[in-house]
Amino acid sequence: MKLKNDLCMLFANTTQNMQPEIYREMAVVQMQHWWFVARRQILAAIIKKLSLPNSADILEIGCGTGGNLAMLAAFGRLCAMETDDSARKCANALNICSVAIGELPNTVPYDDATFDLICLFDVLEHIKDDVIALERVKRLLKPGGRLLITVPAYAWLWSAHDESHHHKRRYTAATLKRRAIHAGLTVMRIGYFNTLIFPVIATIRLIRLRTTSVSDAKIPQAPINTMLKMLFALERFVVPFVFFPFGTSVIAVLEHSK
Repeated sequence: MKLKNDLCMLFANTTQNMQPEIYREMAVVQMQHWWFVARRQILAAIIKKLSLPNSADILEIGCGTGGNLAMLAAFGRLCAMETDDSARKCANALNICSVAIGELPNTVPYDDATFDLICLFDVLEHIKDDVIALERVKRLLKPGGRLLITVPAYAWLWSAHDESHHHKRRYTAATLKRRAIHAGLTVMRIGYFNTLIFPVIATIRLIRLRTTSVSDAKIPQAPINTMLKMLFALERFVVPFVFFPFGTSVIAVLEHSK
């Protein structure tokens, strides 16, 4: 409870990028909400299959309040980057890795050809020119380095949630693939996840399409939260081997092959 209160105080004056209440919610729910918890399990299962070096250099771009840092740190030497001051302070307070100030594509505090794995988890949709951003990420990768990226799927699911999070767009696997290729990245795998409960999420999104709700990041009642977490997390047994043909999120493994 003390951590929750401290985090709420930390984000009380946030004014950059997202509405302040969004960061406050993120700081509180990132370790409890079914979507965050299950997604970390799924992403960890995918990373285990990437055959990274034993002491891989890893970067998370747009780490937010740091919810993924502990998971990523288990796979190598971790760095992180975040543009929002308050979010960065929260991430640094976790004492997992150094979280530097930076923003794609122009203010990146790292040398080229530095990382074996770069992670962009629901970040690219915030950036005006996504191809230029991906070109910059490619330069940060070592030859043969991998980029693991997730973005929200389907323009027809656009809602107040996207508006409040200042999204520029939603993607399909095809549109993300085109942008990656245009940026000079090799597409190793691309598809969807968050599929098993896709009908439920899509229905709720469409019902809420014309509402003023600002965020989906509300923790449901405990039994529902647990059930959704268990259902979503089941995908960790599938997506390390094959991505789904549809889902609420697009996921891709890209490579710097030149």
